[in-house]
Amino acid sequence: MTSQTEPDALADAWWLMPPAAPVPSSVSAFTSTRMNRAINLIAGLACLVLGAQAFLAALGGEGLLPGWNDVFILVCFVPLLVMCVCTSINRFVVPMTATFALLYPVVLIVWPFVLDGRPVHASPEPWIWFLINVATAAAVLAFDLPIQLIWTVGIPLLYGLVRLITGGFAPEFWIAVAFEVPFALILGGVVLTLALVFRRVASNVDAARSSAVATYASAAEAQATAEERVEIAGLMHDSVLAALIAAERATSPREQALAASMAREALAGLASAESGDDAEELDPLTPSELAIALRGIVAESAARVPITYAEPVQGKPVPGRVARQLLQAAGQAIANAVQHADSAGLTAHIEPIPGDGVRIQVSDTGPGFDPATIPADRLGIRASIVARVTAVGGTATIDSGPRGTTVTIRWDGDAAW
Repeated sequence: MTSQTEPDALADAWWLMPPAAPVPSSVSAFTSTRMNRAINLIAGLACLVLGAQAFLAALGGEGLLPGWNDVFILVCFVPLLVMCVCTSINRFVVPMTATFALLYPVVLIVWPFVLDGRPVHASPEPWIWFLINVATAAAVLAFDLPIQLIWTVGIPLLYGLVRLITGGFAPEFWIAVAFEVPFALILGGVVLTLALVFRRVASNVDAARSSAVATYASAAEAQATAEERVEIAGLMHDSVLAALIAAERATSPREQALAASMAREALAGLASAESGDDAEELDPLTPSELAIALRGIVAESAARVPITYAEPVQGKPVPGRVARQLLQAAGQAIANAVQHADSAGLTAHIEPIPGDGVRIQVSDTGPGFDPATIPADRLGIRASIVARVTAVGGTATIDSGPRGTTVTIRWDGDAAW
């Protein structure tokens, strides 16, 4: 009779794990940081172009009291130049854009009070008109959304009011304001909308990335914990439970020697687990070295187990982590045969298989058993053999019948190890 034992109950329990730790903020703001950087660069370049137009117009500005045109030039264009430099180097962007955004409405408010009294014409527009959307763009970079909305709508309206005051609310000024203010409102609205959309998209991308990273971290944590619990279950069974059972059932000198050996292994294994050391980690092993290591595992059991091996013609040795699990699973199969089959016809054979893999067969000629009838709380085969081999990408098959039992442990090779 042949059957494949699978750790279904244990697998279901081991995957019930707590959630992963929160994702670091540097990961959650990855796209938003770069999107803000791009917005700063583009807005800075656009403000520089509009500022250059306004500066050329301001050089020939007339209609203000002596000296005031120069004052306005200094108040507007020095902060504007510093703001453009800051957006290009991505340093001090918020304070400098906020400075210009706050100074510009002050210039607008003061403007009507420093006129020299000469007649003001509706065309061409004064040079401060070129800076309306520079101020609204600066507000988009510096302030939160409510203040951005106030500046985008309020600055053009304030400019329109100033134009009407300087023109004495003449009809030609109403016509000029009807063209100039809507244009500034539309352009400012486009700038605000694009910045808002791009920032929202970047925020959504960051949220999706954070969720994916958290999901991956949770899966990795669950996988690591599942592998650790496989080892702990094997340790508890092999080194503690099996030792106690062997000691309780030991009647012959050979069984007593096996129980003593298992007790020593239990103490050493528990001490290693408590300290966090992995003293049993191995270097890559060839089939002959696996055979030598397996002989060492069963040397103190007082059982005479012929262990044979076949060397590969070519191929790589079995990785140390895999070899450790395969050896412990084979050692458990030998211990089971000693306890339950009285070591009748007990042999072990190790041979390479294609793909840089290895196969270990442990056979006896005892009375055999039905793997399907093993109680769920007995972990000698389910955890210490099958789950342990499965954890490293291998398979364990039990072929048992009236003429004996053969445990076949197979690892087909995996570059990931």
